[in-house]
Amino acid sequence: MTAVLSGRRTLVTAGASGIGLAIANALHEAGAQVVVCDVDEAALARVRNLRPAWGVLACDVSRREQVDALFAAVSQRYGQALDVLVNNAGIAGPTASIETLEPEEWDRTVAVNLTGVFLVTRRAVPLLKAAQGGAIINISSAAGKFGFPMRTPYSATKFGVIGMTETLAMELGPDRIRVNAILPGVVAGERQDRVLSAKALANGIDLDEQRRRAVARVSMRTMVEAEDIAQAAVFLASPAGRFVSGERLSVGGNVESLS
Repeated sequence: MTAVLSGRRTLVTAGASGIGLAIANALHEAGAQVVVCDVDEAALARVRNLRPAWGVLACDVSRREQVDALFAAVSQRYGQALDVLVNNAGIAGPTASIETLEPEEWDRTVAVNLTGVFLVTRRAVPLLKAAQGGAIINISSAAGKFGFPMRTPYSATKFGVIGMTETLAMELGPDRIRVNAILPGVVAGERQDRVLSAKALANGIDLDEQRRRAVARVSMRTMVEAEDIAQAAVFLASPAGRFVSGERLSVGGNVESLS
C-alpha cells in the first residue's frame, strides 16, 4: 500500500493483538505514526519488540486516571495534536440469559465498551482540533444493528457506540473531524473461538455446529479476517474518505441476522 497516511499521528486502543493490532499494522504500512495501548502486558511486550518505533502503552480505557495518563504520553509524543483515533478496545462480555446475567458482568462490559469510548474520545478531541481536523473510527459490531440473544450487554454497548458515532459526527463536523463506525461481522480468531465455544455450551451443541450456524446467517457464508477490518480503517482515515462521516461501515460479508 502507498503511504496514504504519511506522517499522520494515530492512536489505536487495544492495539496489541487481534483487530487492533491488524489496524495498527495497516496504519503503519500506510505511513502513519502509531501509538497503541492495551491491558495485556504480554501482548504489549511482543509489540515493543516487533515495532520499536511505535509508542506502546498500558491503559485500561475504563479507568479515567489511566486514560488521563495515556493522553499525557500521547500529547508529549505527538506535540499536542492527533490526526486519527481508533476506538477499538472492547470485551465480549458474558454469554447468558438476562435472568442469569450478573450485574457485575453488565457493569464491566459497559465500562469498557461504552464508557471507555467516551473517556478516550473526550481526551482525544482537543488534540484532533489542534490538528485542524482528523478522523475518529469506532469499532462497533454487527451486534450494533441486530439483536443478539444471550449477549445483551455486548449488543447494548455496540448499539451505544453507533449512537455516539452519529451524534459526534454532527457535533464535530464543523471542526472537520470525521466520525465513523466499522461494524465487523464474524471475525476469525482466538476471540471468536472463545465466543463461539461459550455459545455452543449455552446451546448444547458442539463447536463445529456453532461455527456452521454463525456463517449460515452471513450472505457470503464466510468469516472475515482482522485485516479486512484494518483496510476499512485505513480508508476511513485516509484522504480517500475525507467526506465520509456519520456512517456505519459493515465489513462482514453481509450479516443478515444474529438470532
